[in-house]
Amino acid sequence: MDGGMNPTTVVVWGGLLLGAIFGAVAHKTNFCTMGAISDVVNMEHWGRMRMWLLAIAVALMGTTALHVLGQVDITKTIYQRPLIPWLSLLVGGGLFGVGMTLAGGCANKNLVRVGGGNLRSLVVLVFVGISAYMTLKGVFGQWRVSYLDPVRIDVSTWGLANQSIPAAVSQVTGWSVLAAWQGVTAVVLLALLAFVFKDQRFRANTTSVLGSVALGLVVIAGWYITGHIGYGENPETLETVYFATNTRTLESMSFVAPVAYSLELLLLWTDKSLKVSFGVASAIGVALGSWAYAIATGNFRWKGEGFASFDDLRAQLLGAMLMGFGGVTAMGCTIGQGLTGVSTLAMGSLLALLGLVGGSVATMKYQIWRA
Repeated sequence: MDGGMNPTTVVVWGGLLLGAIFGAVAHKTNFCTMGAISDVVNMEHWGRMRMWLLAIAVALMGTTALHVLGQVDITKTIYQRPLIPWLSLLVGGGLFGVGMTLAGGCANKNLVRVGGGNLRSLVVLVFVGISAYMTLKGVFGQWRVSYLDPVRIDVSTWGLANQSIPAAVSQVTGWSVLAAWQGVTAVVLLALLAFVFKDQRFRANTTSVLGSVALGLVVIAGWYITGHIGYGENPETLETVYFATNTRTLESMSFVAPVAYSLELLLLWTDKSLKVSFGVASAIGVALGSWAYAIATGNFRWKGEGFASFDDLRAQLLGAMLMGFGGVTAMGCTIGQGLTGVSTLAMGSLLALLGLVGGSVATMKYQIWRA
């Protein structure tokens, strides 16, 4: 990085700012992936689903531009590793989908609710963090590593350097990888934008359109901050590194593992080896951005009421635990895989997204049947 500014500081403060923007926009537009799926399943209403798809389209377009122009190397992300742990992605995504439905919202939605004063969502987030940490470094992690992660596909045996769809297209067609990347992006973009904007009501909803664009831009900015500004030589080891990221490579918006790392930081505050990362800062930023928007609009209210019943308590906490386990196992949540991961055109991200949506839809169908 040019100049004398510490890249770690820029990455952390950048994460906080981007998280705040994400939280404020999500609060204003009622952006919620679980809500979008619920609207389609229960009411056949596609408004919020179109928001999610438009955010994906914007994130995909910008991410591809950064990669093609050489500003960041998207193939270095965790989503592009040549090993595809397909069972972990499907099971983790499915359990996350079940969990967010039981808990009434994903990790991002609960961060937004906490910013609005909802203390029940704080309880949910604590359990998400505990479960996620157990899946990263505890007993759940042992199960994940022993039984799920070993079931995988190595795309390098197919002659592919990474698991991106453009890499596969390049091998089949003979195009250069960058040309294939642009071609695949163009096709996906046209399909998404055609579906999103064919609805007149959505086209007329300026708040939803601009909100979706803003959320997509936040993902793009996350890649640029961690993958360009935060990429450089470590003055202590003289190695080229990505500063202030938990994965030690470039990152963008994702909230399950960062909630776990936030909890770890609070519990082990005196451990000087632990630092605030981009992910931790962005998760905190979402709650702060939501809070700032709620205060500015006069909508902030402390909501200290408890769970409606024991069944409600059980469903919410079970959902939180499933989200923590599923989010780490699938390497991301509705945002981490469903928006950030998909923007890299990774095959594994599509598997995780399939599991996530499938788990949520199946749970909603079961709840309707039971009712």
